[in-house]
Amino acid sequence: MRRRRARPSCVPRRTPRVSGRRSWQGDRVTRAQEVATRLRAAGCVFAEDEAALLLGHARETGADERELDALVARRCAGEPLELVVGWAAFAGLRVTVAPGVFVPRRRTELLVAVVDGLLQARGVQGGPPVVVDLCCGTGALAAAVQARWPHADVHAADVDPAAVACARRNVRTVHEGDLFAALPEALRGSVDVLVANAPYVPSHAVATMPSEARDHEALVALDGGADGLDLHRRIAADVGAWLVPGGHVVVETSPRQAATSARLLRDRGLVVRTVRDDERDGTAVVGRRVSHVARTLGRSAATRR
Repeated sequence: MRRRRARPSCVPRRTPRVSGRRSWQGDRVTRAQEVATRLRAAGCVFAEDEAALLLGHARETGADERELDALVARRCAGEPLELVVGWAAFAGLRVTVAPGVFVPRRRTELLVAVVDGLLQARGVQGGPPVVVDLCCGTGALAAAVQARWPHADVHAADVDPAAVACARRNVRTVHEGDLFAALPEALRGSVDVLVANAPYVPSHAVATMPSEARDHEALVALDGGADGLDLHRRIAADVGAWLVPGGHVVVETSPRQAATSARLLRDRGLVVRTVRDDERDGTAVVGRRVSHVARTLGRSAATRR
């Protein structure tokens, strides 16, 4: 049985052959129905929504009928809709995407909401906040923070050169390298919020992922190691040195892995909570670096007890 394709991020939740350059726009309703029929036959569950988006993209770009047919053929062949149109909808933005680069999921918008809350609570103390998007992919998280907090010092980083090139089309400052090694040394101890959507799919489960991810996104953006948490361990081990006292790290995880992701941060001395958003189907763990004074007071209180 053919696996049905999930709703692409650029499709709204209750949201377009030949010689020369013949226009397809004469009867848009009929053409939309034809495109939807082709998409439905290829297994696209949200065929009508996707057809409307493809037709809209064709109008925006001035595509003729032959070019529109090529777009539809790419989608019918299984290419993610986001790659076909060149962007993904994320947190109210159009984020540029590229072949092989992880496409932002709606569930990751939870991390944007968490970061918003943390920055609002921080206020204006200490000047503009420093925010880092680690394992950034397209840079969607950094782009969302950048749009909401234009005066923040926002950095994004990824180990994959293709992701770095893509992120530079969405974010002002992007670094290339392996986790914290990508970051300028000047950021050490000065980060107010570090957010990471690091890979957390167990290696053995990558083969069971939908083809849009498995066949079109780099393995380095999907494979989290034997239990899916190799990158979470590495982030937990080093993040404390990069955060300001009272700074936070926000890491996407799954409901099944959340307890372990939280423990990894807690074992490194961070105060941890787990956040769940059922509407977005998102889960995150949030760790706060305790200041030296607070840690000392906490130990003194424990001793007195």
